[in-house]
Amino acid sequence: MKPIQYFSKDYLDHCRLMRPDQIVEFLEGFRILQAQEPRTKSRLISMKIQETLLETFKTKARLNGIPYQSQIKLLMRAWLSNDPA
Repeated sequence: MKPIQYFSKDYLDHCRLMRPDQIVEFLEGFRILQAQEPRTKSRLISMKIQETLLETFKTKARLNGIPYQSQIKLLMRAWLSNDPA
């Protein structure tokens, strides 16, 4: 059985206000994210991080237009391949 996703009225109202260029940017970002992510099983982890470090990281990721958890994964992949991050 597939899960059903429900959207709040506020979220749908927000989406209705999006300009065409914002919609295209969102879809392109989603396409790139899907192309980068191999179809493997993910595991939920828990770790302690200083609040100020996490908030600063989230802010920088948001300013760069990438979800912070995706940025963490990119940094992990770069570190494993010895590429500068």
